[in-house]
Amino acid sequence: MTPIYNGIPAGELGTEGWDKPWSAGNGGSCVEAKKLPDGSVAVRQSTDPCGPALVYTQHEIATFLRGVKAGQADYLLA
Repeated sequence: MTPIYNGIPAGELGTEGWDKPWSAGNGGSCVEAKKLPDGSVAVRQSTDPCGPALVYTQHEIATFLRGVKAGQADYLLA
């Protein structure tokens, strides 16, 4: 089994299981996420499915989502 690391080519993580939970109907340019067997989450750009994937722990993803829900990232849209 290939070791999973941050920046791994997303193609090495397989083609199954990628989802577009943040798709905004913007012509196919979306962020895709995949839950990995160890519970971590890989994120890739849908227009570059073999490009690098960022890999986050469950704790990192949970912290990020709580912050977004609380409005802590709203400044990114201002």
